[in-house]
Amino acid sequence: QVQLVESGGDLVQPGGSLRLSCAASGFTLDYFVIGWFRQAPGKEREGVSCISSSDGSTYYADSVKGRFTISRDNAKNTVYLQMNSLKPEDTAIYYCAALIWVPARTVQAVCLMTGLSGGNYYWGQGTQVTVSS
Repeated sequence: QVQLVESGGDLVQPGGSLRLSCAASGFTLDYFVIGWFRQAPGKEREGVSCISSSDGSTYYADSVKGRFTISRDNAKNTVYLQMNSLKPEDTAIYYCAALIWVPARTVQAVCLMTGLSGGNYYWGQGTQVTVSS
């Protein structure tokens, strides 16, 4: 049974840092693209960052480039999102998602859900990140 469990969400002040974790079970990361998505109240879901477990290629949304870093530890079957210089607009529920890797689909396409729908992905339950003073 495929399962993704996020952790690490918290309340943090602007300028602070958090590290989110996504632990996978029921499958190995080797053949999947793993992504972090977020959804704030009243806003559409946004692909924040994705990483291919096959070659390590990454994608970042412009809004987080230079502040967030995605990484993976295949031995632990876990993907991380290091978030620095957090801003109030980063407040959202952050979801981890997995999609089977295929050569014809780029990491960017996975994050932007190009030609895909939510039903194509495996999803975690989400973790709340709140950036506020």
